Amino acid sequence: MSAAREQDLVGAGFAARIEQQEASLSPLAARSYPATRARAEEDCSLRTPFQRDRDRIVHSKAFRRLTHKTQVFVAPRGDHYRTRLTHTLEVTTISRTVARALRLNEDLAEAIGLGHDLGHPPFGHIGEEALDACLKERFGLDFRHYEHSLRVVDELERGGAGLNLTEQVRDGIARHSSRASQPQTLEGRIVRVIDRVAYINHDIDDAVRAGLLREGDLPREPIAVLGTSGSARIDALVHDMVERSQIAGDIVQGPQAGPAMDVLRDFMFAEVYLAPAVRAEHRRIAGVVRRLFEHYVEHPHELPGSAEPEIADQRELAQRVTDYLAGMTDRYCIARFSELEVPQAFAR
Repeated sequence: MSAAREQDLVGAGFAARIEQQEASLSPLAARSYPATRARAEEDCSLRTPFQRDRDRIVHSKAFRRLTHKTQVFVAPRGDHYRTRLTHTLEVTTISRTVARALRLNEDLAEAIGLGHDLGHPPFGHIGEEALDACLKERFGLDFRHYEHSLRVVDELERGGAGLNLTEQVRDGIARHSSRASQPQTLEGRIVRVIDRVAYINHDIDDAVRAGLLREGDLPREPIAVLGTSGSARIDALVHDMVERSQIAGDIVQGPQAGPAMDVLRDFMFAEVYLAPAVRAEHRRIAGVVRRLFEHYVEHPHELPGSAEPEIADQRELAQRVTDYLAGMTDRYCIARFSELEVPQAFAR
């Protein structure tokens, strides 16, 4: 029998085997079949629809750019600080753990976790704030990274064709932020909570490494509830979330762990994210983003794809500039800024 024929035999029963395996999942779990996509397509015979979405995300250009996008610290002088990519991987692995413990669909949680921050602009939340302010002032529009993440997978990847992801993955990406409405699936709700669990504890770790915090500076009450190390706190939050969610039939946190995490988050905003020393850096970064934004609004012919038909209206101009800036890595953004501001005779 030929190798191709053997492959056919393996693939022929794949979907049926997955459906049989998923019969043991929680009744609340999302099922892999049937796949619901904006454009119908034939299923892969060796991957579930959610696994296929995962692969499309991992192989996308936007995913590769995450390695050079800031999480919190811009251009750190060490090799161990988080980037947007390492944050994404941390969120994804923890979310899979929770999904497995609750007998939910791990593949769906994984795909949402990997895709949730594809639309984040350079320089982390500082860049998001700066781009949002520019859009508000010039066009009366908003920028939200979670909405742009959906735009990336729907319209920008594959030369404008998009990735044609399943509705469940799209929903989880678009609603992973606490500023959006709740995701429709429990798997999406897992990623929404774990995103916060991961960034709070890992940002504490990075802030201590950078010398902005000492372990002893952390507020005593939440530390007493969750633990004295980042790994201990994540472990406590995950166990609490799994046990409480199993009882509730939803993704929830307990009356001690959830508020303790919120106290830590408020502490980080006051002492790190919005601290005076960091705010000074914020102003410089905002100046870079604003300079590029204003330049490309005034010189749209310099945008990629400028050979396309003329921009029709102000909303399209705003979108084109936003797509370009939000897609930049930190270093590419700085390079473009340097080209505008540094005399080229001295830049070589």
